[in-house]
Amino acid sequence: MQVVLSVQNLKKQFRLSYKQQKLQKTDKKVITAVDGLSFTVNRGEIFGLLGPNGAGKTTTLRMLATLIRPDSGDALVEGYSIVKEPDKVRSSIGFLTGELKLEDFFTPNYLFDFFSELYGIPVAVREERKRTLFARFGIDKFAEVKFGDLSTGMKQKVSLVISVVNDPEFIIFDEPTNGLDVLTAKTVTDFLLELKSQGKTVILSTHIFSLVEKICDRAGVIIGGRLAALGTVEELTGGRPLEDVFFDIYARTAGGEA
Repeated sequence: MQVVLSVQNLKKQFRLSYKQQKLQKTDKKVITAVDGLSFTVNRGEIFGLLGPNGAGKTTTLRMLATLIRPDSGDALVEGYSIVKEPDKVRSSIGFLTGELKLEDFFTPNYLFDFFSELYGIPVAVREERKRTLFARFGIDKFAEVKFGDLSTGMKQKVSLVISVVNDPEFIIFDEPTNGLDVLTAKTVTDFLLELKSQGKTVILSTHIFSLVEKICDRAGVIIGGRLAALGTVEELTGGRPLEDVFFDIYARTAGGEA
């Protein structure tokens, strides 16, 4: 199998303000969000990062997407270093996060065109891709509605479409179904499987066990910024429910701290 992503000993710490220390009820001035993370993702697979809130999943994906720089370590995305070649990494990936904030007063139609222009996508290609994706997600009926007036589910669909505007081969999704109603969550899940069927590679973070069991080829359990387990879903579970296996791993890993 061809390795598309190679994560090599990634580490990231954050300095806490006095207010953050009070909110987190800690006297620590620095927290380690990701602590020596290493793993690979193969072309054409869906790889899941499973872990509780605060485990380091989002920090990991933000480093892979070059939104934040690791303190040490590196990762190669399609052969490009996130540390030395961040521009090349950005041009070759798609990235969806709950922190993606699209302006409320722009329409889906405008947003798609705007991000397409940022990637230098030819108009004819842009229009065909927009027609296909808007129809696929039912956005075409709301193409001229301001983003701020859309439902939560439709906002997520628009954000998803914007994240793949450049038709990337490698896509990063941070909690793609979090907070969605069951119908919208199924639409997103079906799309992830569709991307896989096209030979594209997906890495996603989640704390939803059923999502990992349903769509992931392999998964890594991340707890306290460290990789606590890695393998196919079958290798991880041995036929047991993933939820039960996860809590067993959690209980024996560094005191169960996330």
